[in-house]
Amino acid sequence: MIRYRFGVEGDLTAPSDDRLAVGDPRVVDFLTKLARKLLAPAVARRHPELGSLGFFLRPAELHRAIARMQHPDALVFPRGNVFHVPPANVDTIFVYSWALSALAGNHNVVRISERSAVAADTILEALNEVLADADPVIARTQRMITYGRDDAVTAALSQWCDLRVIWGGDNAINSIRKQPLRPSARDMTFADRTSWAAISADGWRAASPKARRDAVVGFSNDSYWFDQAACSSPRTVFLVGSETGDVREQFVELLLDVVDQRGWAVDASMAVEKRVNAYELAATGAVSAIDFPANTVTSLSLTAVPQAPRYWIGAGAFPFAEVGSLLDLVPAMNRQDQTFAHFGFQPDELREFALALGGRGVDRIVPLGSALTFGAIWDGYDLPREFTRLTTLAA
Repeated sequence: MIRYRFGVEGDLTAPSDDRLAVGDPRVVDFLTKLARKLLAPAVARRHPELGSLGFFLRPAELHRAIARMQHPDALVFPRGNVFHVPPANVDTIFVYSWALSALAGNHNVVRISERSAVAADTILEALNEVLADADPVIARTQRMITYGRDDAVTAALSQWCDLRVIWGGDNAINSIRKQPLRPSARDMTFADRTSWAAISADGWRAASPKARRDAVVGFSNDSYWFDQAACSSPRTVFLVGSETGDVREQFVELLLDVVDQRGWAVDASMAVEKRVNAYELAATGAVSAIDFPANTVTSLSLTAVPQAPRYWIGAGAFPFAEVGSLLDLVPAMNRQDQTFAHFGFQPDELREFALALGGRGVDRIVPLGSALTFGAIWDGYDLPREFTRLTTLAA
């Protein structure tokens, strides 16, 4: 499990006696012990996002995922060999997809970016600590590797695998896809996505001060854990209702206070980039006003919903737009849209919005504070089932 360089000559095929089963108890035991490591108070304090990961790997969640893998009309088996290429900018995502794949009984190779941050190193340390007492089959079938830009290695791993899981920008996906798979293999890709937040003006005004603050704390977690670069972090805030100026003012004021108390920071170079991008939006007419109340928060007034940027502006940059109802947002949504985080709406309003979208855009509709909470269904994929294959049996 240790991070190491990988040569093309390496033996990638585990012996047949190292076969794992779907929901293999040895994997469950390994992931359960890893969860305990990540949920330790000292780790969670340093890296709060690892606490969420540890929660995802608790036994109850693992058995829930195993149950999702079952099929009433077929026998369920591991898909085989899985090659994971996670992004560098969200350095915990590789554990989620790898853990579900291992839970499905697959042999996995995960390429860890050389640019990954401290949280990734903390995870790898925890993996190696747990590995020391794990069943040896885990070390023989699960590999975490690092190598530079080397098409020969990527090509070898691509020929080895039955499923290639690619996280990252569209350009990165297209680059890796130049390496062909075996005819029987396929790709599962997680491309560039855009996510949004929406606040009901009526719901905000009716909420208690505590509920408002809790919502803003959740929003700050969604936005600042990965410098707003995660695909599920909100890029624009839609204020739904009429005369929403007071709601926006109160929201930004609370956000400034929460960000200050939480100790979120934006470094100088990122703050400069954020200003450049904000002024560019103003120059194109996409925004009519910009406010820099602090280095950590930039507030922009969009001229119209279609002007909402689908690219990363910078950490703590939040364009705002006002619409009369959620249904007014439907024409602006498309397949690039992933997560829609909300506050203050009634369930019937959210359901009506989802039905109006009709699957043409937005894969997840979640409360503020849950945008980064990983789930078994992600980007429209039912991951536990994607990592398995089915065999039908007729006697």
